[in-house]
Amino acid sequence: MGASLWRVRSRQLDLSARTAVMGILNVTPDSISDGGKNLNPDVAVEAGLQMLADGADILDIGGESTRPGRPETVDIATEIARVIPVLKIIRRQAPEAIISVDTYKGDVAREALAAGADIINDVYALGRSPEIASLCAEHSAGLMLMHMKGEPATMQENPVYGDVIVEIKDLLKERMDLAIRYGVAEEQIAVDPGVGFGKTVEHNLQILASLEYLRLLQRPIGIGVSRKGFLGAVTGGLPVEEREEATVAACTAAVLNGASIVRVHNVKAARRGMDVVDAIRAQM
Repeated sequence: MGASLWRVRSRQLDLSARTAVMGILNVTPDSISDGGKNLNPDVAVEAGLQMLADGADILDIGGESTRPGRPETVDIATEIARVIPVLKIIRRQAPEAIISVDTYKGDVAREALAAGADIINDVYALGRSPEIASLCAEHSAGLMLMHMKGEPATMQENPVYGDVIVEIKDLLKERMDLAIRYGVAEEQIAVDPGVGFGKTVEHNLQILASLEYLRLLQRPIGIGVSRKGFLGAVTGGLPVEEREEATVAACTAAVLNGASIVRVHNVKAARRGMDVVDAIRAQM
């Protein structure tokens, strides 16, 4: 299967002509962009269903913030209690939706897959819980592997690379090989360079400019730039709530350089923007 095809359970996503928009549904009190907004399960469900109505191809539910500088404070039981009820209700009300769960904990992944999640989005790329690979293999679920240098609490304290995009590619290839050894089929894997996770502003810009290099991995490339700090830095210090245009611009650059999945907070804006980009790409 080619780099534009991603198998998630019984479905196969063809990302060759249409960029997939992954809507971020944080059910946390402390995420940098929307912390606390969707902590109530009923509110979270409504927000998730609205994202689907706005054109989200994938809904990504997360129960623990990985914002820079945050201490690791969420235990397994708390994360499960935040994520699973929301997942179950959305699965029931939108049975055709493709649902991802953003977790690096094996026990949370197990519960999520049993509740009907299609994808596990692991920001540690199996670095914390290699058993996630076995679980995804068992359920034929999609597995997104993200690059992160260090830990969220300290990752922005002077991260240093020789060649940032080469180091990212090498780590992701190593983790892909690990997943495959655990039984995950290559076509179940997507990769994410982890913009903002142990990277300076310059590193993030270099990643977006050099993203085509990750095509060597022959897997779909996801990108998460939504409202991130580097966008504020290059737009004169815009606060989080005013970075929407910058987000769409960064997503556009990423897709033109090889990304096929964009992970965003504002699904409607991204879907409209990516429809334009996809129409242009069709003529290239």
